[in-house]
Amino acid sequence: MTRKYSIGMLWVEGPLSYLEQLCIKSFLDNDQAVRLYVYEDVSRVPDGVEVRDANEVLPTTEFVTHTRTGSVAPHADKFRYRMLQQEPNLIWADTDAYCRLPFETETGHFYGWQEENEINNGVLRLPPDSPTLKDLIAYTEDPYTIVPWLPRHHKRRLRAAQAAGTPLHAGEMPWGVWGPRALTWLLHKHGEERHALPRHVLYPISFQRRRRMARPNRDTSEFILEDTASIHFYGRRMRDFLAIEYDGIAPEKSLIGQLLIKHDIDPGAAPIAKKKPQPSPDANTAGESSDS
Repeated sequence: MTRKYSIGMLWVEGPLSYLEQLCIKSFLDNDQAVRLYVYEDVSRVPDGVEVRDANEVLPTTEFVTHTRTGSVAPHADKFRYRMLQQEPNLIWADTDAYCRLPFETETGHFYGWQEENEINNGVLRLPPDSPTLKDLIAYTEDPYTIVPWLPRHHKRRLRAAQAAGTPLHAGEMPWGVWGPRALTWLLHKHGEERHALPRHVLYPISFQRRRRMARPNRDTSEFILEDTASIHFYGRRMRDFLAIEYDGIAPEKSLIGQLLIKHDIDPGAAPIAKKKPQPSPDANTAGESSDS
């Protein structure tokens, strides 16, 4: 039997831009309730959203950022796993995940392939008794844990640092250490990868093709199929591209521009702020979903 779930999100980066507003509104317009967790007051939140204190799930005393880039991705990864454990009626969605169809599941599992060898955690639901979820929580409990899914050479370096009495914190480890690579490895370990949805359901347009969604008059219909439930906008990378190429406003005839019209979002009222360039993560896609 298919249960009705609400959506849980986290935002820690100042006012919402129209891109996050669009994604949130897309769930509301599909009759799916949204709970937005925040650590401080956030402006420009769409009407109808339940705003909650993120400390209920994960206190700021446990905040983890990626040292080299300043990204909050490690914290967002840890947060979503705790949220799923505490709130079984929620499905996690990054604030850059657009809802095309309501998020529903008969099995209690809801996640999908983004790449041939990677299951993304940008949209995620695991049953409370899932061994994968239990391991994700256990491995992220101690930020100095050397996790088994890292490449061998990384583990050697981390063990050497640990033996020397200078262990590396998760924020100093390779990009995405608690993100998609962790989820993928553990799902395979426990045989739960069989529940992963095909790529076109949650991540129809790849990270490499993401700019097509922002460019005017670019046809993306070949990627979006009848059962495509979500479109991922790749957060910071998309915001940076829009800020640089289009002065922060998506062209009206782009996919994003058309969706803004559909959901009655005024981009001028919540523009994307221009930011100084930030260091790139270690890989193109690893953990990109957490940068929401």
